[in-house]
Amino acid sequence: MNEALPDLVAHFHIKRGLFRRERVQAAIFGLDHFGCVMKTDKIFNPGDTVILDLVMEMPFDDIRADGITGLVTERRKHCSNFFYSVDFIELNDNRSSALSEKLRRIREVVIKKQTLKSRRSSGPASSIRQLA
Repeated sequence: MNEALPDLVAHFHIKRGLFRRERVQAAIFGLDHFGCVMKTDKIFNPGDTVILDLVMEMPFDDIRADGITGLVTERRKHCSNFFYSVDFIELNDNRSSALSEKLRRIREVVIKKQTLKSRRSSGPASSIRQLA
């Protein structure tokens, strides 16, 4: 969990007073079909519910999974930020099949990007840099 997943962010809203809401963007550090790990300076407690929009930034058209309900299950402090484990809930019913499909597509793209990145970093150029 050293690096954020490439080109994947979570957007969510935080209430700021009676009528104001702040839109927040958080880096995603882990993603599977059960949930995700995100890093932000906003404070949540285990047991809090958050509505996430996951956005995979792509060259032509972003892949979006909007309105994912998540339950904060764990909080770990790291400098001035927190890592949150968020479990996805309500993804097993029939209404959420389109959302589940979008999440599956995002996970596929993340895996492809990580594979390409690891190939690049373990290629001949990186071994030359290691020798220098």
